[in-house]
Amino acid sequence: MDSQLVVLGGGPGGYAAAFLAADLGMQVTLVDLESRLGGTCLLRGCIPSKALLHVAKAMSEASHLTEWGVSFPKPVIDINTMRARKEKVISTLTGGLKQIASKRNVTLIQAKAFFEDGRTLRLQPVGNTPLADDRVRFENCILASGSRPSRIPAFDLPTPRVMDSSGALELADVPESLLVVGGGYIGLEMGTVYAALGSRVSVVELTDGLLPGADRDLVRPLHKKLSKDFAEILLGAKVVSMVDKGQAIEVTFDGNVDRKVQQFSRVLVSVGRRPNSDGLGLENTKVQVDKQGFVTVDAQRRTAETHIWAIGDVAGQPMLAHKATHEGKTAVEAIAGRKVAFEPRAIPAVVFTDPEIAWAGLTEIEAKAQSRTVEVAQFPWAASGRAQSVGRTEGLTKWLIDPASERVLGCGIVGAGAGELIAEAVLAIEMGASVADVTESIHPHPTLSESLGFAAEVFFGTATDIYRPRKS
Repeated sequence: MDSQLVVLGGGPGGYAAAFLAADLGMQVTLVDLESRLGGTCLLRGCIPSKALLHVAKAMSEASHLTEWGVSFPKPVIDINTMRARKEKVISTLTGGLKQIASKRNVTLIQAKAFFEDGRTLRLQPVGNTPLADDRVRFENCILASGSRPSRIPAFDLPTPRVMDSSGALELADVPESLLVVGGGYIGLEMGTVYAALGSRVSVVELTDGLLPGADRDLVRPLHKKLSKDFAEILLGAKVVSMVDKGQAIEVTFDGNVDRKVQQFSRVLVSVGRRPNSDGLGLENTKVQVDKQGFVTVDAQRRTAETHIWAIGDVAGQPMLAHKATHEGKTAVEAIAGRKVAFEPRAIPAVVFTDPEIAWAGLTEIEAKAQSRTVEVAQFPWAASGRAQSVGRTEGLTKWLIDPASERVLGCGIVGAGAGELIAEAVLAIEMGASVADVTESIHPHPTLSESLGFAAEVFFGTATDIYRPRKS
């Protein structure tokens, strides 16, 4: 069969690209291994994890009400009902995507695909799904094959007690104890879920801090909270071996750990993700792949094979669904002949723990690495009326500002709902707003969003709710 555009991968980048291309009048075929659209994000990533984190958040908020004289009995957890509810969320969204694809006349094919050459995909059936044709010739192809959890061969034991993030989201049970290997956002989010459900959660991280790469002042309140919620946080330590003992996994540690050998009911190995660029036959094309496995692309997401494009996780960091979506739309518009480029000033990142952490644009760590002079204006949520009223005073909002032009370059937030609040900062950075533009935008009172305006006022030394005169 022939197709004007083939999209290889049905995740947020892939289906967004396919739908936009169809809207622009292209004949579109979408090929994916899964029987349902959504990719890792929807089927075993972003959406199910956030659904479970919602449960953890609700349980945590209920426990906080004891300060107001309201108490509840210890929750009774029906893991089967929770698992079914999670699956219902996924099914609702995937079903909606299928209907939208049908209305847009996007042809969906469930198959494994290989590039025979720069113009042809060879298809292999998956499961019992028959194929009308085993080859697709295309004018253009968008590679949106995503990524998968990184694996450490020494930890790849033939037991369900050692899980990756996908296995953890299956929610087979609530283990008595859980070790999370890796202090990144995926491990901390899943650790938060299991701790809320009743597991004794321990985290081991090779570096000297959680969330390597995030600004330390944002991580600090989260570390303090997790130190209470988790059984143990082991920094500057690593796992050197794991042994399946049947009813538990025996783990041997090295580094800053008092008890070098411990046993856990389950272990979650969460040490990052790797791009799905192998096994696709890219060697039969001109497409170039770097040492990390990422496909090399230009500003329009075009590869060295000029009619093959790459977006999302397979095209480089950051591995975020919303980045993939915008890359997919950029690629489609470029195919349509529009003058476009993927050149964002700010790609927001959110860690959906409790408290949440979010940032966009330049970070202090990046500014230091670039020897770039910035001024940082911070507003502590302890001075926020809204934060005081809801008992979430651990938060912090900060702007990174160019002292010469007074343009906002970056923003970081830690606190309840930080992921929702960061959107204003993204818009400000993308629009090249000055810090005065933020202060002169009236924020509703009393809200946590006010902290963005208050932090901007700190830059001028005029914040109403704290006294921080500007240094001359």
